Amino acid sequence: MKSIIKSPMNYIGGKGKLLPQLLPLFPDNIDTLHDVFAGGGNITANVISNNYIVNDINIYVIEIIKYFYNTDISVILDSINYYIDKFKLTKSNIDGYNECRKYYNSNKNPILLYTLVCYSFNYQFRFNTKHEYNNAFGKDRSCFSPTLKSKLISFITNIKDKSVLFYNYDFLNYFENIIVNQNDFVYCDPPYLITTGSYNDGKRGFSGWNEDHDILLYNILDNIHSNNIKFALSNVLHHKNMTNEILNKWSKKYNIHYINGNYNNSSYNSKNNSHTQEILITNY
Repeated sequence: MKSIIKSPMNYIGGKGKLLPQLLPLFPDNIDTLHDVFAGGGNITANVISNNYIVNDINIYVIEIIKYFYNTDISVILDSINYYIDKFKLTKSNIDGYNECRKYYNSNKNPILLYTLVCYSFNYQFRFNTKHEYNNAFGKDRSCFSPTLKSKLISFITNIKDKSVLFYNYDFLNYFENIIVNQNDFVYCDPPYLITTGSYNDGKRGFSGWNEDHDILLYNILDNIHSNNIKFALSNVLHHKNMTNEILNKWSKKYNIHYINGNYNNSSYNSKNNSHTQEILITNY
């Protein structure tokens, strides 16, 4: 397998660590990859396809990836360094971080947000109901390190070689507006019903996730299957002492692949995540 290109964004639930297990399970000869819940873009960066559609309900994440795609790498790096210098961002300067965060919430632009996230706690994207970025400072831990810079350059170089379209739909509007054709591949990595994170609690300015959303998505995937189009769904079947019964029942119609998940940086995990069972469901 070729080297994995990891997203330079630590988006909760990102599939960077699971890619060695997931990629061999994806189909060959894809015309268009529909990355419906794209997050930080790990899937798009590593799946081979003729065309790509990157979609996520979080407009700010989409704007960052789109900025990376459309902007020269030298300009991106110069912009990051400009904001680092402007706010004197370091691992210890909390005042500079808070000033940068306040400035961003009044002067929003994608590369400023990316720079801010690089110095935030666990590099996470966290907003309040007013869509103000409110993640805490990553004291003595987070920074735009040489390793992160290298990861950023690799990711940008990779996506610039692809034919990519970007959208900011919720999943229902996505499938109402985007045509899925034969030889396309639909990949869905929705919020997980039986876990709780800042991406699915409905308190961060974006829609939450509940049983109705699960059912609606599964119905859409059934329809995609009836049209002989391939799909894959990532999800969690068991977590702690809970089972997603809706998923458990629906998944039996398809192929279930058990994945060894590891989300040590995700807020919804307990210290012992041995009872969390990640799965990939495919219709092929």
